[in-house]
Amino acid sequence: MVVDDAAFMRMMLKNILTKGGYEIADEAQDGQQAVEKYAGASPDLVIMDITMPNLDGIGALKAIKKIDPGAKIIMCSAMGQEAMVVEAIKEGAMDFIVKPFQADRLLAAISRVLPE
Repeated sequence: MVVDDAAFMRMMLKNILTKGGYEIADEAQDGQQAVEKYAGASPDLVIMDITMPNLDGIGALKAIKKIDPGAKIIMCSAMGQEAMVVEAIKEGAMDFIVKPFQADRLLAAISRVLPE
């Protein structure tokens, strides 16, 4: 599942993932929608922005981890401040990618999180 409040970023992520051979099951525009959709679908992986309306990525990360402690989540944000990275990892994110990023950086992170 791809979660970002920017439609352009969701489209870009979906394009990278599709070209990398991954199937996109769903997308969400904010953290609240991500939590609701995760509860119904339990996707293999969530790639999620941090700064979003309604519920930010850290809040959504915590909520998804309550639903499924084994959830695989990669945070992806333009905000590369050390405190946010540390909090995301502490709360269970498996990786943190700073925007803008190269497609190969994202695909490498996914291959570590979802071994074949």
